[in-house]
Amino acid sequence: MNDPGLVSRWRAWSPYLLSVLRIVTAFLFMQYGTAKLFAFPGAIMPNGATVPVASLPGVAGVLETFGGALVLVGLFTRPVAFLLSGEMAVAYFIGHAPHGFWPVLNQGAPAALYSFVFLYLSAEGGGPWSLDALRGRSR
Repeated sequence: MNDPGLVSRWRAWSPYLLSVLRIVTAFLFMQYGTAKLFAFPGAIMPNGATVPVASLPGVAGVLETFGGALVLVGLFTRPVAFLLSGEMAVAYFIGHAPHGFWPVLNQGAPAALYSFVFLYLSAEGGGPWSLDALRGRSR
């Protein structure tokens, strides 16, 4: 990676890789919400049940499903990603941190990682492959 041409070509991909990070993160994140709300792609509750929407896991499922969908397509990326970052921080500190300090042991590594990736997306935006970018070009 010492070739200046190679480095500059690789850096040119940076905005597009931001969009790929946003899309893949949102796709994976949405699965937590759809599992809670629709038991799809699989049930996370006993007997294949879904969570009540008017419960804390239900609200989380709504945020994960519909907020994740907005981030997936890159619409209102910054405010939605900020909201989801906060959701994941709360999930970590309420659901995981009481079970010990180490995220790998308290099962909180995904929540912590999602929190920081969404925080980054809230600062950086959705990238060139997003509806936000398309809306910006049309104005």
